[in-house]
Amino acid sequence: MSTDTSARWRLRAHAALGALVAALPAWASAAPRFADYPVPAIYQGRAAQPLLADAHSRNYATRLRDAATEKPDFAGRYVLATWGCGASCTMSAAIDAKTGTVTWLPFTVCCWDADVEDHLEYKLNSRLLIVHGARNEQGGGTHYYQFNGKRFAEIRTPPRHAPHPPGDHQ
Repeated sequence: MSTDTSARWRLRAHAALGALVAALPAWASAAPRFADYPVPAIYQGRAAQPLLADAHSRNYATRLRDAATEKPDFAGRYVLATWGCGASCTMSAAIDAKTGTVTWLPFTVCCWDADVEDHLEYKLNSRLLIVHGARNEQGGGTHYYQFNGKRFAEIRTPPRHAPHPPGDHQ
């Protein structure tokens, strides 16, 4: 390889590497999308009564039973029940419309920004749950979780200064 060809190759490699490094922050901060967490099917059957298997569920039996009469609205076969637990505070549980199993969101949510329309964003055809606000009155921001039918697993929480992309969750 001639010196001229080698220099051109190095210049191109450095330019490509520079473009890749420049793109990394945008790639790393890309918010999870509903389409990234699809469900295999949408449950169409009759809604099961919630199973009040623990003391926490029994304490909120009326709320859970009322919510269980609704059609699934989350993760293919769940009703995401949400109610107030104080000033600007909510608690939530996913009720399996097929089995009645109750899975609690492991924290309350409060203190979301005034410009946030819904402090919990979710869809029937996705396992993604987007939480806006403070969890158990600590911190704040936007937090991303995926639901696997047994628990809500945190995907990630971007730094507080990172803006939440407006409505681009498809």
